[in-house]
Amino acid sequence: MEEKIYEAVKEPLENENITLVGVHFGKEDGEDTLFVTIENSNGEPVDTDLCVKATKIVDPIIDSLDLDLENYVLDVGSKGEENE
Repeated sequence: MEEKIYEAVKEPLENENITLVGVHFGKEDGEDTLFVTIENSNGEPVDTDLCVKATKIVDPIIDSLDLDLENYVLDVGSKGEENE
């Protein structure tokens, strides 16, 4: 499922100068979470605006894939974000 999501969102993100680093499911604070890790293609740091932009791209694509996903949190962020 992660690979299917990765392949579906990679190109639309790249079209907006956002590099997709990875997609994985996990738990955060006891909730099922889909982590989408991104980088800024132009080498600048990933900021909140870029995460919001990526979320607006990724969310409807995931919905359109008709995956059996319910009650999950979508977490779009950069590599190493948790350490900040």
